Amino acid sequence: MDFIRKPRVKVEKTSAVVNLEQLYPHNVTLYRLPPTEDITLQEFEDLALERLKLLRIFEQAGSRNLRFLSDEWKEHITSEINREGLKGYARLFHNSGSVKESDLQARRRDTISHFILRVAYSRSQDLQRWFTAREMEMFRYKFSLLTASQVKEFLEINKLDYTPLTEEQKNEVKDGLYESTMGQSASKIELLDFYKVHFTEVLDLVKGRRCFLKNGFAYVNSSDFVSIIATKYQSELERGLQVAQRGLPESENDERLVSVLKGIHTSYTGKDYSIDKGESVPIECLDQLSIKSFPLCMRSCHEILRSKHHLKHFGRLQYTLFLKGIGVLLEDALRFFREEFTKTMDLERFEKGYAYNIRHSYGKEGSMVKYSPFSCMKIIMQAVGPQDTHGCPFKTLDPVALKSKLTSYGLSPMHVQEVATFATKGHYQLACDRYFEVIHDTKLDQGIQHPNQYFELSQAVMGSREQKGGTPANKNVRKVVKKEVNSTLLEGDDDELWNIAETQENEMTQKKAAETVKSEWDDDFDISQVESMEF
Repeated sequence: MDFIRKPRVKVEKTSAVVNLEQLYPHNVTLYRLPPTEDITLQEFEDLALERLKLLRIFEQAGSRNLRFLSDEWKEHITSEINREGLKGYARLFHNSGSVKESDLQARRRDTISHFILRVAYSRSQDLQRWFTAREMEMFRYKFSLLTASQVKEFLEINKLDYTPLTEEQKNEVKDGLYESTMGQSASKIELLDFYKVHFTEVLDLVKGRRCFLKNGFAYVNSSDFVSIIATKYQSELERGLQVAQRGLPESENDERLVSVLKGIHTSYTGKDYSIDKGESVPIECLDQLSIKSFPLCMRSCHEILRSKHHLKHFGRLQYTLFLKGIGVLLEDALRFFREEFTKTMDLERFEKGYAYNIRHSYGKEGSMVKYSPFSCMKIIMQAVGPQDTHGCPFKTLDPVALKSKLTSYGLSPMHVQEVATFATKGHYQLACDRYFEVIHDTKLDQGIQHPNQYFELSQAVMGSREQKGGTPANKNVRKVVKKEVNSTLLEGDDDELWNIAETQENEMTQKKAAETVKSEWDDDFDISQVESMEF
């Protein structure tokens, strides 16, 4: 039987693909020209949050003290990108060489999202520094993954003229090259390409003594060539941020964009911790749960409420939304706050001044908005006064007060110092991570970004231990449920709630406060006793 090979049909590229190739010719770009196409507001938000997720992955890798571009660092970046479902960026970082339409779309999303965040992060010097640091990390990572041919293509596209030294030029400075190129044999050094640039273009290499200097010029080997390009990119990025800052007034003429641009840095990009129907946490469990399963911010709110029988408006709002997120039903939340508040005020005052706020937090009053519990970043960024009860204790408490609180919770002096050191350095979420690890005697494999995430991780750890020990987990406590990631902006949706709370609280504070009743709550109650309790 004869087989006839059919000629392969050549697939013609569509005009859209050709256009994408012209606009986005390479995985690595200097972002010199902003995109001009029209996009929907929804895509605008999606692209911004998608890139923010990525930049936070780079930030998290640095906070874990992983050496930049080490194998461990790269493994962490790759695993987190996959875990977050950032397929487009995975394509950019691990391209196969062939360019498909999906690769071109990834480049498009990369470029558009960069310019969106460039505008959003141009608002202040602090935001600019954060954005620049993360973008530089991503740029260096992408560039380090390029092959020699891809680097050459990048230089040609961006019209960058960098020519390696000739053998004759290398011989003139070979002794200096040998001395400055650490960890390489003479034979390998002879095979390396070297570039001659002004020393100001590679200050990081000069600082680390990783290049040979002569007459104001630095001789850089090919493995460190990224420093030359990164310096050029950083200069262009910083200039671009200045241009974006000057254009902010025009950008904010569109009210639809204002909330996105202003709130992007504090927006939460993880799981949506809404209440699960059919699963609830009884308020009788809160005392026990607060000891291990509440992060410090919520444990503090709980203790203040139990001891003083009152929370100021922002503390009450922060705590109410957290309780809603872990599964406390509205009726139970009302009963819980009513029992506490009526120890220092009459029932009528509570019903008129506070019950409405709680129902509003659950989306049962006013505009019926489904409010989300506050993320760590949102809590950290809140302004906190001397007598306020909200905010992040790792930020708001002075070192002495923080150490005293941690010691009262039974942490050893060594662990107290570890947690407090993170807080003192401004690493509030790392302090919370370490606090979790000490309280639960375990190691975290992910950073905590949300108080309700803390609660679920705690329940997962304790539930796992109960199963290993053969003891059934407490059925009254809500089970940990996996949910899909919901990347919605959480800024701006609770403005009405905050305003109502603040207005009513101001009215209440004009009246004479009742005398504080001493708390009878047992701080030393063992959480393990929950199994023997009957509700």
